[in-house]
Amino acid sequence: MQQIKWKVSGMDCNTCALHIHKFLEKKGLQQVKVNFANGDVWFVAEDGFAEEPVKKGIADLGYQVIPEQSGTEATPGSSTSFLSLSTHLQRLLFCLPFALVLLASHLLPHSIAWLHNHWFQLAVTLPVFLLGLQFFGRSAFKSIKAGMPNMNVLITLGATAAFLYSLYGSLTGQAEQYLFYETTTTIITLVLLGNYLEERSIASTQRALDNLIAAQKLMATMIAFDDQHQEQYFQIENTALKVGDLILIKSGEQVPIDCKILWGEAHVNESIITGESIPVHKYAKDTLIGGSIFEQGTVKAQVTAVGEDTVLSGIIQLVRGAQGEKPPMQLLADKISAVFIPLVLIIALLTGLINYIVLHNVEVSLMRSIAVLVIACPCAMGLATPAAIAVGLGRAARNGILFSNARSLELFRHIKQVVFDKTGTLTTGRFRVARFEVLDTTLSEEQFKTLVYSLEKYSNHPIAICLAKEFKTTTDMRWRQVEEVKGKGIYATDPNGIDYSAGSLKTVKQTTAADHHQVYVCRGGELIGWIDLEDEIRPEAQKVIDYLHKKNIKTILLSGDSLVRCEAIGARLGIGLIYGEKLPEEKMEIVGCLASEAPTAMIGDGINDAPALAKATVGIAMSEASQLAMQSAQVVLLNQGLNKLPDALGLGRHTYLTIQQNLFWAFAYNVVAIPVAALGLLTPTFGALVMAFSDVVLAINSVRLFVKRVR
Repeated sequence: MQQIKWKVSGMDCNTCALHIHKFLEKKGLQQVKVNFANGDVWFVAEDGFAEEPVKKGIADLGYQVIPEQSGTEATPGSSTSFLSLSTHLQRLLFCLPFALVLLASHLLPHSIAWLHNHWFQLAVTLPVFLLGLQFFGRSAFKSIKAGMPNMNVLITLGATAAFLYSLYGSLTGQAEQYLFYETTTTIITLVLLGNYLEERSIASTQRALDNLIAAQKLMATMIAFDDQHQEQYFQIENTALKVGDLILIKSGEQVPIDCKILWGEAHVNESIITGESIPVHKYAKDTLIGGSIFEQGTVKAQVTAVGEDTVLSGIIQLVRGAQGEKPPMQLLADKISAVFIPLVLIIALLTGLINYIVLHNVEVSLMRSIAVLVIACPCAMGLATPAAIAVGLGRAARNGILFSNARSLELFRHIKQVVFDKTGTLTTGRFRVARFEVLDTTLSEEQFKTLVYSLEKYSNHPIAICLAKEFKTTTDMRWRQVEEVKGKGIYATDPNGIDYSAGSLKTVKQTTAADHHQVYVCRGGELIGWIDLEDEIRPEAQKVIDYLHKKNIKTILLSGDSLVRCEAIGARLGIGLIYGEKLPEEKMEIVGCLASEAPTAMIGDGINDAPALAKATVGIAMSEASQLAMQSAQVVLLNQGLNKLPDALGLGRHTYLTIQQNLFWAFAYNVVAIPVAALGLLTPTFGALVMAFSDVVLAINSVRLFVKRVR
């Protein structure tokens, strides 16, 4: 099996995406995703499957697969059209002068005879009508031929009926009674205006993703060496870099690609990736994310990832893939959209027949039928969910929250309880000294700290690093010999031949009842002091727990650490239910039981959390989590982002609320507008205007998610 991704142009709305989706499924392709907003199409196919017949089938539907080598970006409605007009804006600008001329014929007095001459109006209408036939008509014909009529069928029928009706009047000498050329021109022009406004509105929902994409293409300063081993610098596109290449990054520059600092340090703004604008101080051996900005400092770094392996590319692919997902709520809109257009055609036909039977007036009956055709808006129903999902995912990505699929975004609205791992989730994974005691009365506390610092500074163990940092002094003891024994601790001998050690209980010669401390300090094998350590609780943990309790979401602590330590952490944070000393399989079983009782989110970062994350309703991983944990999770919080959890939950709820609002508007609009048009209370011109702006209303409501308070 292979995963294939195409760019497809010509999609105007989600109805178009639905047609392509159904076509690909009929061809036996699996895991189909279609995103009309950016033209991305994904699917899984058998190895060696024939692409050309499928591409031809998509072309027969009225769309076009863009070859990769062309480098052309797919934009909604970007198929080549009349007079090589390839965008909605170009077509709109072409039609607008003709439409304004015909509008002037209604506003200016009849004394300007040539302006009201039906042959003149025919000549003005003809270019617009031909463009409409070429753009809307061709798409409509192909969709009918494929058995999947789209919205362009309604527009084409409405405009064509008005044109042919007027043409009949001109050819039979009854122009005064049949003069509706402006209806044809207005319908086409206003629909193009609506398409353009919708395109711009939808484009704004992609802006967060566009910013990430723009940050991918940069120039880099590469370091090379001449035959004298002298450094040489030259500019190169970051796409040409390879893993292992050396680069130079200076103040004010953008990090061209994922890399690791070899020399130097800097303050780096990673807001484009994490949403956090406060600069992060980076040192040697720290990693840099491509797209972040150097605010101060100069470093030499080694490239660690290129192409699709970079963090930025991973984020973009994750968000694009999620935008192509169909959440459960979309299914209803898809089902209705599939039968909507045939239903509208039937209603329009019945409207014409019933009005003619009642009124005996062909002109009125035809205008009401045309009004029904142009007022109907299946795009609104198709747009309701994707627009909100696109904005929700875009804002999430901008703020350092990555959703692997749209379904998890919608599932967040149900969450009733959140399960936390302890180490690395509620705590930083870094240690701090909780308490210590000096048992040798000949040593002061300062002397004890100096002794511990002098021993622990020789070790890279996390506990040793913590002790060396906390007990650091300006003076230290000198050793004749220092040795670190894995699993035990540090052993050293001073110039006088006295042995010292700092480490686990195994470093103590005699047995001791005090077996619950983390570090034992000995001299000559005799215990002279002990140190207790505790995990450093994340500064944002308390606020996050308080927020969840405020929202009536139950909090649970589930860890493999000792029950005593878990209960201590739980008591400090106010977590009611505590599980400690649990193995990975036990964690998975507990989360499974909790999820069966109520929708449950699980947040963790270790390999031992992966089974539990997969078992939860929504699995959430921290960005520094193990690769297995991140693959098991549906949501990833970047930049140690426990404080982003409330935003993720809030975005889930408000995205769902926006979808509800959009669907209500889309259904209400069509339920009200179609009968109103059928009763003759709306002219085709006004109907086209209202229809043109209906999609824009949904897009604007969706864009509100960018600035809406979600916590």
